[in-house]
Amino acid sequence: MRKILIVDDENNIRLGLKAMITREFPTAYEFQFAGDGEEALRALRHTLVDIVITDIRMPVMDGIALINWIQDMNPKPAVVILSGHDDFQYAKEAIRCEVKEYLLKPIVRDELSRTLLRLENEMKLKEHMTEQLTSSLQQRDAFQESQLSYVLRHPHLQENEVQHKLSRIDMDWLVEGFQLGMLQYRGSVERMSHGELLDRIQAEVGNVPERFRKRFAYVFDKENQLVLIAEHGELFQYLADRITGTNYFTYSLGLSEYKRGMTHLQEAYVEAKQALKYTFLQSVLGVIRYENIRHRSLEFIVPIETIKKIANMLGANRDKEMIALLQEVLDMKTVARYDIAYLEAISKAFNELVFDKIFHVYGGESVEILRLFKMVGDISNFNYFHDYFHSVEGLLNRLNDYVRSMKTFHIDHKEMKKAVQYMHENYQKDLNMTIVSNHVSLNYSYFSQAFKEYTGNSFVNYLKKLRIDKAQELLATTEYKVYEIGEIAGFENTKHFSRVFKENVGVSPQEYRDQREVINGLN
Repeated sequence: MRKILIVDDENNIRLGLKAMITREFPTAYEFQFAGDGEEALRALRHTLVDIVITDIRMPVMDGIALINWIQDMNPKPAVVILSGHDDFQYAKEAIRCEVKEYLLKPIVRDELSRTLLRLENEMKLKEHMTEQLTSSLQQRDAFQESQLSYVLRHPHLQENEVQHKLSRIDMDWLVEGFQLGMLQYRGSVERMSHGELLDRIQAEVGNVPERFRKRFAYVFDKENQLVLIAEHGELFQYLADRITGTNYFTYSLGLSEYKRGMTHLQEAYVEAKQALKYTFLQSVLGVIRYENIRHRSLEFIVPIETIKKIANMLGANRDKEMIALLQEVLDMKTVARYDIAYLEAISKAFNELVFDKIFHVYGGESVEILRLFKMVGDISNFNYFHDYFHSVEGLLNRLNDYVRSMKTFHIDHKEMKKAVQYMHENYQKDLNMTIVSNHVSLNYSYFSQAFKEYTGNSFVNYLKKLRIDKAQELLATTEYKVYEIGEIAGFENTKHFSRVFKENVGVSPQEYRDQREVINGLN
């Protein structure tokens, strides 16, 4: 539905125009009204209007002043002038301001209808052309991004192929010189889309002086990092100042050296990517320039033996020594002295020699702990080095507790198995928990809890069930008398045996034997 603003100082004329238009186009328009040019301007500043129909002679602000103000609007509504005077000066001013129609009062309905129909056709044509232009621009941008992405992802392209692809997307200006930056979002918004990220960056670039942003391009690489290529390094200087100067611009930036020539684009990409990695070693958001890190030493030795010692200390009650070694391996001064490959190698060694080892040795349950710290396996999951260090430390402490509990469990499992075996071999004797716990050299209270966790029963109930099971076996397979079986099974006397047996089995020992004899006879 189109919006029409009718501007006239006479209310009857405003209502009459609305009635005339509604009669001809019942559902085509939504109406707003104003009594003078100033009131109309206020309405136009708050609402997008498609068509303005305005009188010329009005108090406060006349129609000519209004249409002159409208010239500076974007988007600009179509304007139709109404006048009771066939004044050539008004007509000239209206033509200068691109007024679509000049209608004389009293308004002829057919003329007004023809004017609105013509304006509707013009607006539809304009919208169609805008859609086509937008589609064409989107296709052009998509093609540019695809070609640029292809060049960055294929570092072994021939020089002539690189030049051909970049020339097709009007990036010949790289010959005159350029700089490449790689941006990484460091904010708190999870799963920010490419569109949202790009909108933020474009908003920042839009504040850069126009002469520094005339020729630049962007693309997301295969790691979803935003790559910016600009003719003027001042564009990156502006972004660098924004990063270090405010808390709003939540990005880190890696910058290549300044290059000349299309064939150096891939080289610049590698430099910016490498520089971006070093922002990890900063304690706050920042910018790293490739020239400042290119000479970092690659002559390092990964402390494999120290990392192995850390792995061996897990669960061995050597917590302080373990953390001291971790601080030695991940000493910030040492890490900062070498190429970032040193830290990447340390991270890989921790994964293989510590975390993976725990998984393979202690099985699936340890995976639950690893899931809690799943980010630790890749330093690129962290914004800053100190975050990575504290996560590794936290994971080691959790694994340390887990391995200690697993070792304790295995030791206890062995001792409980030994205790149960002793009970099966000595159930007929005067047996109690003190005797059995002493046999396996465990504290009485600890043994009680561990025994229950291992068997699912208290010591007393387990021993009672063991003796009843033995009694049932003897009643069914031997000719011993009931009182003799009670003694063999370890019960104090026949009365006690009969009572406990009936409580657990539901019948007396003699009744149980009689039932077994009947069953055996039937078989």
